[in-house]
Amino acid sequence: MRFLGNVLWLVLGGLFISIGWAVAGLVLCITIIGIPSGMQAFKMAKLTLTPFGTTVVYGGGTGSFLLNLIWLVLVGLWMAIAYVCAGLLNCATIIGIPFGLQSFKMAKLALFPFGAQII
Repeated sequence: MRFLGNVLWLVLGGLFISIGWAVAGLVLCITIIGIPSGMQAFKMAKLTLTPFGTTVVYGGGTGSFLLNLIWLVLVGLWMAIAYVCAGLLNCATIIGIPFGLQSFKMAKLALFPFGAQII
């Protein structure tokens, strides 16, 4: 079931979103200051590529908390709102509910990516 969900996800737009995250990560990694944010963009690209069957484990310490606050103010809130809206639209149909749940998982990671691990 995970394989089928991931294939449908990729065909219906997940591949393009993942490529977008990877390009954003590359652009952010051009400068030394942007490398931490670029690494988080790569994390989002990995989750967006195959969301079914993956789990996000949150952890980290004070450094992760401070970086998450900065991320939240600059880009995280808007990305999370977009993922929540996509999740709500997906959940409008019974067939779209699994995809909506994956969008909600990505919304949480979009809010607080520092200190999170994708397993």
